Amino acid sequence: MNFKLHADFSEIDSNTWNAFVEQSVADTPFSRYEYLSEWWKTLGGGEWKQAELILVSATENDQLVGIAPLFIADYENRPTLLLIGSIEISDYLDLIVRKQDLSRFLSGLLDFLASSHGEAWSALDWYNLPDDSPTLAALQAESESRGWTHHEEVYRPTPRIALTGSFDEYLESIDKKQRHEMRRKMRRAAESGRVNFYIVDKNADIEPELESFFHLMAQDPNKATFLHPAMREHMTATLRAAHAGGYLWLAFLEVDGVKAAATLCFDYKNKLWGYNSGVSFDFKDVSPGWVIMARDIQWCCENGRTEFDFMRGDEEYKYRMGGVNRFVMRARLVK
Repeated sequence: MNFKLHADFSEIDSNTWNAFVEQSVADTPFSRYEYLSEWWKTLGGGEWKQAELILVSATENDQLVGIAPLFIADYENRPTLLLIGSIEISDYLDLIVRKQDLSRFLSGLLDFLASSHGEAWSALDWYNLPDDSPTLAALQAESESRGWTHHEEVYRPTPRIALTGSFDEYLESIDKKQRHEMRRKMRRAAESGRVNFYIVDKNADIEPELESFFHLMAQDPNKATFLHPAMREHMTATLRAAHAGGYLWLAFLEVDGVKAAATLCFDYKNKLWGYNSGVSFDFKDVSPGWVIMARDIQWCCENGRTEFDFMRGDEEYKYRMGGVNRFVMRARLVK
């Protein structure tokens, strides 16, 4: 297996990268070329002040075997090797490699990094690995074989709703009290004649729609603080790239012709990945936040999507709507 350290993302063809993601253990929107390359340009919207790119690919018989999108930064008082996308704004991260090649790719990668950057890092700290990722077991095995310290922990819950039938079947699957409440709120919104739900067309001009979304997102004081200029710039570039890639899914709920709620998702691999949302406090009488989430799930059921993934976070509404916990993990290896 031949490993190569790349000076820039441009050294790997984006189409080749994305096609390989779809064959890999990391088949999520967060491993795609456009997502990770945009993240690197701003270091996660300013989450990191300094970092050294460690972008490694491996080939065998001129065929791509794996991609390790990594960087080195000072973290918890030691030089650490992290996954690009770490830590706070990328819900799922992993190595980009087929499951059958994972163990030998990881072993060869660590040998390669020991020889090329052995003095530059003393720990590996990977966040947001899905709890069913085979990378977790491979990391533990490598740690044991090398005599390194290994620690693994649950990082965050990622509640999800499995959708296997009609919207009525979904409603029957959730708590009775919540089912009645959701039906009541949807009925009241529909009967008011004031409410319009729409999904932004994939061919629409996305710029004004993003501005409307950010305006609603910033109604929440915590989200307003999160949306500092560098983060807003980063998110805008990321969402433009997802729109260009055809998998951005942005929905609005209008009340009296005014945008009152929005949900921003990725429509990828037959499921919706709920990335963020925004709600105005001016229309509480029609419960726009609850109504738009119900309409999102209804759209999934009517369009053959098999899951709604709330992604990271344990907010109460996710469980009231039927979310069942999965988790993302943190794996830490110290030489």
